[in-house]
Amino acid sequence: MESTLQDIKQTLVINAPIQKVWDAVSTAEAIGTWFMPNDFQAVVGHEFLIQSPFGPSPCKVLEIDPPNKLSFAWDEDGWFVSFILKEVEGKTEFTLIHGGWKESDYILPKPNMKSSMVRDNMAQGWAGICEKLRKVVEM
Repeated sequence: MESTLQDIKQTLVINAPIQKVWDAVSTAEAIGTWFMPNDFQAVVGHEFLIQSPFGPSPCKVLEIDPPNKLSFAWDEDGWFVSFILKEVEGKTEFTLIHGGWKESDYILPKPNMKSSMVRDNMAQGWAGICEKLRKVVEM
């Protein structure tokens, strides 16, 4: 039996106070500037949509712990995304975790691709998205 794929994990240090980074990851308008359009609200249980390249993706807020952690379920395949913030000497260590991956050969319905291929594409995508977050916050 094939094992599930590893979580995607991206960590970077942003040259900004933790509250400024939190503000950039915890409102719909701010998230839209570095990620994708959405109707997010920082309320546990809030259901929202992310406008992905494959169409609207239903999401649900799972955890809010200002200014340190925000997690949400993403789409209908068991994915979750967490933003973890940690203050480090006046800067912010930002970690993104995208987990809930199935077996590598599992075909994800929306893109009609193997989970392993989607995961690899998204790992590269998240790297760029995290850099975009850094640029937006450090402006």
